[in-house]
Amino acid sequence: KIAIPDFRDASQSRDQPDLAAALPGVISNDLELSGYFISMDKAAFLEQNPSAFTVEEIRFRDWSTIGADLLLKGSYSCIGKSVEAEVRLFDVFRGRQILGKRILGRVDDHRALMHRISNDIIYLLTGQKGMFLSKIAFVGTATGNKEIYISDYDGYNVKQLTNDKSIALMPRWSPQGDKIFYNSYKDGEGPALYLMDVASGRTTKVSARKGLNTGAAWAPDGQSAALTLNVGDNMDIHRIDLSGKIMDRLTNYWGINVSPTFSPDGTKIAFVSNRSGGPQIYVRDLVSGREERITFEGKYNTSPSWSSLNKIAYAGMDEGRFNIFTIDPDGRGLRQLTAGQGNNEDPSWYVSGRHLMFSSNREGGFHIYLMNANGQNQRKITHFKGEQTSPSWSP
Repeated sequence: KIAIPDFRDASQSRDQPDLAAALPGVISNDLELSGYFISMDKAAFLEQNPSAFTVEEIRFRDWSTIGADLLLKGSYSCIGKSVEAEVRLFDVFRGRQILGKRILGRVDDHRALMHRISNDIIYLLTGQKGMFLSKIAFVGTATGNKEIYISDYDGYNVKQLTNDKSIALMPRWSPQGDKIFYNSYKDGEGPALYLMDVASGRTTKVSARKGLNTGAAWAPDGQSAALTLNVGDNMDIHRIDLSGKIMDRLTNYWGINVSPTFSPDGTKIAFVSNRSGGPQIYVRDLVSGREERITFEGKYNTSPSWSSLNKIAYAGMDEGRFNIFTIDPDGRGLRQLTAGQGNNEDPSWYVSGRHLMFSSNREGGFHIYLMNANGQNQRKITHFKGEQTSPSWSP
């Protein structure tokens, strides 16, 4: 449990009084979403001295009495459009400071500044890279059309990337986090594949072959992608370079072969095929060419996503609704993560393999949710107009 009181305005300028609660609020939300912390209710706090900022000044007994394990104290000063914040993290039981951080930036960027501090806290206490400066790409319908949007991982700072006034689908972040593949019908040619440079917004058409050009999955090195193309009567998965040139054919089997996702080392793909009747998940070894079906529970399994910890998440039909499951690449270790709350689809892992995003209509329309890899701590992330689906999580 962590206690995070309001930050103290060290400058007494009162230029940005809302920051006293807003700055710790960002950190509190980050740590809650991580699944490692419970952020304590401020109403339970006994110590009411915001100026207590050192080991000597803090009454640690007041914090241990209410069950706090950690205490985060902060102060900030505003100078024009800039803010400087200082935070100190204390071990309540031992009565000592374990982290000190001072950070300076624009007031408008205060959320990103606090995300950086949250990352430092996570790294200190778990040794893991924090996810708090990552972003998500998704399909949104706020304009009445399906367009590609991005936001911070927690749903804030939403930005519309495309304005195709058509149908844009399936955004996929590059491993470097600087580009996004997506499909669009904007030229009236069917679902062509486009590549966008996120910083500049510059878009390049990569593949507009007759039929499908869908489901681009980045290879781990970021230099190629797996893509479903129509070849004769088949829908097969091919590897293309970033210009759209076909490098090789990854599947060659009658019927539908779609939704590829690479293993962390790039030597295998998981994909969806209807060769056994309904859609099921298969794994192909790209070296030996061997293919194995790994899902046998349920008649409709789709949208695989392969994590860095070697788990495959997917959406499976369960009693008439889609739910999120995970499974090992050999078909063992099946685990259901969602249940009894509408349809849950489109899983996307964070690079650590410890959290994933998905879309759900459990509250009516579809929105993006986040959860731990074990299915716990499910939280709604997007809270704005229209529906949001098909999340892709940046590194």
